[in-house]
Amino acid sequence: MKLTNLLSAATLAAVAGTGAIAEDSSDPIVIPIHNWSSQIVMSNVAGLIFAEMGNNVEYVTTDSQAVYESVRLGDVALEMEVWEGAFGASYRAALEKGGLHDAGDHDAVTREDWWYPMWTKDSCPGLPDWEALNDCAHLFATAETGDKGRYLDGPVDWLKHGKERAEALDLNFTVINAGSAAALWAEIGAAEADKKPVLVFNWTPNFAEAVWPGEFVEFPAWEDGCDKDPAKGPNPDALYDCGNPASGYLKKAAWDGMKDKWPAAYCALTEISFTNPQIAEMAKLVDTDELEPEEAAEEWLDANRAVVDPWISACS
Repeated sequence: MKLTNLLSAATLAAVAGTGAIAEDSSDPIVIPIHNWSSQIVMSNVAGLIFAEMGNNVEYVTTDSQAVYESVRLGDVALEMEVWEGAFGASYRAALEKGGLHDAGDHDAVTREDWWYPMWTKDSCPGLPDWEALNDCAHLFATAETGDKGRYLDGPVDWLKHGKERAEALDLNFTVINAGSAAALWAEIGAAEADKKPVLVFNWTPNFAEAVWPGEFVEFPAWEDGCDKDPAKGPNPDALYDCGNPASGYLKKAAWDGMKDKWPAAYCALTEISFTNPQIAEMAKLVDTDELEPEEAAEEWLDANRAVVDPWISACS
């Protein structure tokens, strides 16, 4: 019995010493797709990498907040873009329940908040200070908002809490939710010709910062708990009276079972790490160059083999 145990231990040690990774399951790796370009392209890039490694891959359109419950339950295998500002709360809630885990950070640093193109500052020079907004609210007024300024927030499912922030900071603005990321870009583009002041939700990294130089509104600095504890932030009676994190994380999340079911693909997932310029380029291929996301993923992968190949070889 003791000899058998010793031999088994020696065998395991020898296998571990080779660095060999167990074979991945033939079941498809299900990857969720959301409603903004960088996430769709990035997810397709990851799928192409997994396919190169011999895996089957499927994509499924999934709500960007509910996806963390889907990952936790193993209905999808992973999430490629966990933005701290937009999805941190849903991600943390799923972590507390168990079933998914942090699969590592991208190199990218993120920011998501109220934003304006630089021509807007010419009309409202007190920006980016948030307290300048009320003095300039009339510049953003439309027939839809009357004497209040108009702020175009992200789609409802992004849960950006623009309405709550406007109320908490007593901003003379009506918050309208865009139907899609494309609607945000259309809003900026429509205002560009006449240099009309415009205020929209935006984020970095994406292609827009190269097309329309601009700035984020500087709200009271984010404090942990600003979304849960009214004592955080300048308004003691309200939540969401802080800006979003100015240097937010961009994480990957994985179903706990992924590392055992698809160990090589899981290894590659932990190796993958995109930078701000790489993510902006992925979005540009769709939003500016008008490629389909699948085409954009193939083009990006072909142009970045020096980046991608070490991720694959590390897990072969």
